[in-house]
Amino acid sequence: MVAFTFLMCLCTVLANQADKFTELPSNSGDLPHQMPSDSYSGYLNVTDTKSLHYVFLSSQSDLNKDPLVIWFNGGPGCSSLLAFMQETGPWVINDGQAKIVQNPHPWNAKANMLYIESPAGVGFSWGGEANDLKHYDYSQSKDAFAALESFYVKFPWMIKNELFISGESYAGIYVPYLAW
Repeated sequence: MVAFTFLMCLCTVLANQADKFTELPSNSGDLPHQMPSDSYSGYLNVTDTKSLHYVFLSSQSDLNKDPLVIWFNGGPGCSSLLAFMQETGPWVINDGQAKIVQNPHPWNAKANMLYIESPAGVGFSWGGEANDLKHYDYSQSKDAFAALESFYVKFPWMIKNELFISGESYAGIYVPYLAW
């Protein structure tokens, strides 16, 4: 049993390494923008034919004690990468200068941030069948719940952290449906 548990932990770590990124590229000839904490970008499987894209930024403070905050942009149809790159991430696009600048108040300073692009068809999230791209509020919440379960498979140590679900715009529908 110990060998099986070790093997499962090793597989989880290796799978996460494929999603890990350490910097954002420079768009102005500067050095790349180093991520201040462990950062991941990849897919959370919802069904055999549908996956939601995510970006996970571990807390810069205490990965093991700080809460996990899920962020959804609404729209519907607006990518959650908007919040990641314009509002709450460690690096943001400076609107007036079209360059990436350090955010003095990133949310991952004191929280583990999980940005989910939802529903399938938004941003880098995808579905392989026509029905995968047909949504209503309840189906989106089922997909978000499946994505959260997939997240906890990839990052099992996060399940003990307090969980907050947040967002803006039409996420005012997504958030309570997922909480329900």
